[in-house]
Amino acid sequence: MRIRDWNWMQVEEYLERDDRIVLPLGSTEQHAYLSLETDNILSERAAVDAAEPLGVPVLPVMPYGLTPRFAAFPGSPSLRVETLLAVVRDLLDSLHSQGFRRFLLVNGHGGNVPGASVVREWAAGVTGPKAQAIFYSWWESEEFDALTKSIDPDTRYGGWHAAWLENFPWTRLEGVEVPHERKPELDADAYRVADPEGVRSLLGDGSFGGPYQRPDEEMLRIWEVVVAGVRDLLENGWR
Repeated sequence: MRIRDWNWMQVEEYLERDDRIVLPLGSTEQHAYLSLETDNILSERAAVDAAEPLGVPVLPVMPYGLTPRFAAFPGSPSLRVETLLAVVRDLLDSLHSQGFRRFLLVNGHGGNVPGASVVREWAAGVTGPKAQAIFYSWWESEEFDALTKSIDPDTRYGGWHAAWLENFPWTRLEGVEVPHERKPELDADAYRVADPEGVRSLLGDGSFGGPYQRPDEEMLRIWEVVVAGVRDLLENGWR
């Protein structure tokens, strides 16, 4: 349930029977031929699709993350690490003070993974009533890993950023066609040490490589697994 569809009185009534809430985390950054908001779209949709049948509210996605490597691609703003961590901590503090006690942060951007540490630290040291917080990237489950490898066993770095594993019907742009050929895999060693201009030169269109797109029936099977992983945490991930 998107919290924008509630008013504050409905949230107060919800807190009388439940204390869970979901915060999607994303990033606005280049995704080759896909939407610049691909990470935002995927984290928010995974959260909403999983939470709605349970009646758990989903906050608006945090649309900016840690993406300094893509600074040479226009439309890819980045936060500092300390800024992201401070915002996450402030939001948890604020929501906790209002009565929420179980927090699921659904992450859609690999660069945001440092947020997992601050979430664990916050939950361990929260003052006042105890709280539980889970940081989960939507691709983390074993089922997701097994299914995607069975679909494309050759996917390593390729297939991930701006390629087939993020190419869902809802991340595509109208009127934009993607290449049909398989792009060579990312040179991971060169990428590891490249500055932003070097990253742009290395990536070209921005994709990490592999197929740009796979059939929708495969992607919808993958999405079912994504949603199931998030919903399982919402239902069963708490102590």
